Amino acid sequence: MLADRLIISVDNALRTVAGAVHAGRPNPAGPAAEESLAPEEKRLAGALMRVNHVGEVCAQALYQAQALTARSEDLRRQMEVAAREEGDHLGWTQQRLAELDDRTSWLNPLWYAGAFGIGLLAGRLGDRVSLGFVVETERQVEQHLASHMERLPAGDARSRAIVEVMKQDEARHADNALAAGARELPQPVRWLMRAAAKVMTTTAHRI
Repeated sequence: MLADRLIISVDNALRTVAGAVHAGRPNPAGPAAEESLAPEEKRLAGALMRVNHVGEVCAQALYQAQALTARSEDLRRQMEVAAREEGDHLGWTQQRLAELDDRTSWLNPLWYAGAFGIGLLAGRLGDRVSLGFVVETERQVEQHLASHMERLPAGDARSRAIVEVMKQDEARHADNALAAGARELPQPVRWLMRAAAKVMTTTAHRI
């Protein structure tokens, strides 16, 4: 029922923004261990993982909104499964930020609200467009995570382990959306999405 899905969506939003999240899968980094990172390395790793955490806040909002507006049950289930896996990413990045003595973004409520609105719009345009939005989003996130693998301190094995599994999951989500019949988005839309992502990542790096 729609009412039940709305209640679940609101609950998810509150837990995501409040940081009351728990991963269903084990952390790829394994048990916490002492790491010898220089102060500037910790600051860089913290900033990058904060950006990744914001990306997962947005992913929760996008998938929840797209699940709400999906016109087929198969697509709704696909979005819900992806959202659960993105929830693992959310929990892992939040845990890593705590280990680095860093914080999540102060703008998380704004990030969630904006992404939810975009997800609703994508869903209202139809299932194939919604799937196309997933493909483009996940491909961009995959590239973004690959760049973080290059920028993370060489000695930060824990962050690297988390980012590598996240990157694999994002690629699979994009492949699944393609297989489900995604429609390719127009080039101007893809450019606009990249510009919006750039604003988000630049801001979240600091705030």
